[in-house]
Amino acid sequence: MPSLGADMEAGTLVAWRKRPGERVTRGEIVAELDTDKGVIEVESFHDGVIETLLVAEGERVPVGTPLARIQAPGAPPPPGAPPPPGAAAPSVAGAPSVAGAPSPAAAPSAAAAPSAAAAPRSSPAARRLARELGVDLGAVRGTGPGGVITHDDVAAVRRDGAPGATPPAPARVPPAAPPPGASPTPGERMRRAIAAAMERSSREVPHYHVSLTIDARAATELVARENESRPIERRLVVGALLLRAVAAALRRFPEMNARWEDGRVVPAAEVHLGVAIALRDGGLLVPAIEHADRLGLDATMEALADLTRRARSGELRSGDLSRGTLTVTSLGERGVDAVAGLVYPPQVALVGFGRVAPRPWVDEAGGLCVRPVLTITLAADHRASDGHRGGLFLTEIARGLKQPETIR
Repeated sequence: MPSLGADMEAGTLVAWRKRPGERVTRGEIVAELDTDKGVIEVESFHDGVIETLLVAEGERVPVGTPLARIQAPGAPPPPGAPPPPGAAAPSVAGAPSVAGAPSPAAAPSAAAAPSAAAAPRSSPAARRLARELGVDLGAVRGTGPGGVITHDDVAAVRRDGAPGATPPAPARVPPAAPPPGASPTPGERMRRAIAAAMERSSREVPHYHVSLTIDARAATELVARENESRPIERRLVVGALLLRAVAAALRRFPEMNARWEDGRVVPAAEVHLGVAIALRDGGLLVPAIEHADRLGLDATMEALADLTRRARSGELRSGDLSRGTLTVTSLGERGVDAVAGLVYPPQVALVGFGRVAPRPWVDEAGGLCVRPVLTITLAADHRASDGHRGGLFLTEIARGLKQPETIR
């Protein structure tokens, strides 16, 4: 059971996408989890063959609990392992147990685990909406990557009355307030998860904040110049350049790209920028752009657009939410001038950007002018760094934005 954030303690296994005897590759989806942040797809972190499923569908288990056992390529199958693909797969009831895992008797049989080929490829959000509306996924044309059926595809079928969409049950008017003891709604669950993480951050992390206000003319002019010759679907936003500046600065300040674990700072081997994304129905998710320091401006823009789309359509994977090494948040589009946030443990730093807005400014020659101005704020863990290093880190981010050609 992967941890999808400091606030997560347990999750419910909704469905298996693989069964014993089937091969999996690193990054392939093997299961779906229901968490306080929604239904998340879980990918495999190894190549091999599914040997045993250790947790039954519908079971809620703590973070860290083994969900399945994967046999490495070329390794001899252990006694009692399922037969290879194509042979009749026996029940896993006799499979050996793993320390800390549920008893084998509770594990599902191979026959109970759905095959990935048994149903059209679709996102968890699409399947959930299809069940609610009574839509047959077999009649839906997927428009996602590789033909995957998305939430919007199902909604379009129901709206247009296409063949295969059966009428849903009559709508039930919800009560004005949930009855006592009622289960919290997904939105309430997410707010509770956010509250738990921020309470922990406020309680455990000795914060310090430093900020810097800069002339952002060079950054905004580069984006405007690039967009003059680009089609709409490939246009840049200033946010992509802000992410590039942070990722480039982290190369020189590894103490900001780290985690606080077991009473010490553990520098991260890679730069995976967590991006705070607000959801349309409320709530917040922080998926990560992997290897952000290796990406150019165009690739960063593509990654940002992809994460935003998948976060808002319920198509994120477990790795998207668990790999972040530093979080970037921006409320500029909401008219906010500056953001002094809280570190998201076990990370040790968060960078906040306000809006780019015209302000009176004194130029290099001492003259008064009007320039597009941006405020950058660092929230950091005093156990991992200090205000001196934090100030230098902000100065490095600012240098990249003042000379954007050097980081694009």
